[in-house]
Amino acid sequence: MSKFFALIPAAGSGSRMANELPKQYLLLNNKPMIYHAIDTLYRNRFIIRVFVILAPYDNEWHKHDWSAFSEKLTVLNCGGITRAESVLNALTTAKQKNLVGADDWILVHDAARPCLTSVQLDKLINELTGDEIGGLLAVPVADTLKRSNSEDRVAHTESRENLWQAQTPQMFRYDLLTKALHNSVHINVTDDASAVEALGLQPKLVVSDAYNFKVTYPQDLALAELIIQKRNNP
Repeated sequence: MSKFFALIPAAGSGSRMANELPKQYLLLNNKPMIYHAIDTLYRNRFIIRVFVILAPYDNEWHKHDWSAFSEKLTVLNCGGITRAESVLNALTTAKQKNLVGADDWILVHDAARPCLTSVQLDKLINELTGDEIGGLLAVPVADTLKRSNSEDRVAHTESRENLWQAQTPQMFRYDLLTKALHNSVHINVTDDASAVEALGLQPKLVVSDAYNFKVTYPQDLALAELIIQKRNNP
C-alpha cells in the first residue's frame, strides 16, 4: 500500500524579502515561518514522515527547537542551487536510505506557505489518492491580467479564462516525480507540476483558496502573521 511523505525545500535565501536571514526562518507568531508549514504537515494523519531539505551550509536550523516534530521529522542537508535540484537530491537520498518506495506519494510544499490548513491538505490527498498522475492545490485567477512592454506600459490584457494560480503542496508518486525532475535538468521549470507537464502529462488542479499564499515580500509576512494569530485566537 502506498505511503504518504511530505517534503519541504528550504535551501533558498529568499532575496526578495530584503532581509539577511533566509525567509524560512523569519518569525511568525514567535516561530520560524517554516515551523508553521511543518506543523500542518506533521499533524496530518496520512503523512508518516516530513523531510526538510536544507542547504549544506545552513547555520540557522539548530538555533530553534524542533522537538515537537521529532516523531516524523527528518532533516536532509542536501539542498541544491535550484528548487528542482533540492527536491531531486532529497528524493534520491531518501531512496538510498530505504525511506521511500517507488509508488509512495510525495507532497512537496513551500516553506514560505505557512498558512496551509489541514482542510486544504486533506482535500488534496483525498482527491488525488486514486489519480493516475497526481496534482496540486491551485486557485482560479480572479484578477484582470495585464501584459507589459519593456517600458512598463500595458501591451495588452490577457484572458484569465481557464487560468489558475499554482500553490503547494504538489503531490506525485515517487517514481514519476523523480523521472520528471531528471528530465527537467535542462528545462526551466518553476515547480514540480511543470516538470511533470514536460513529460506530456496533465496534473489535476485541486481547488484551494487565497489564504494559502506564498510569502514573497515583506508585506506578505505581516498578512501571514495576522492570519495565523486569528487562527490561534478565534
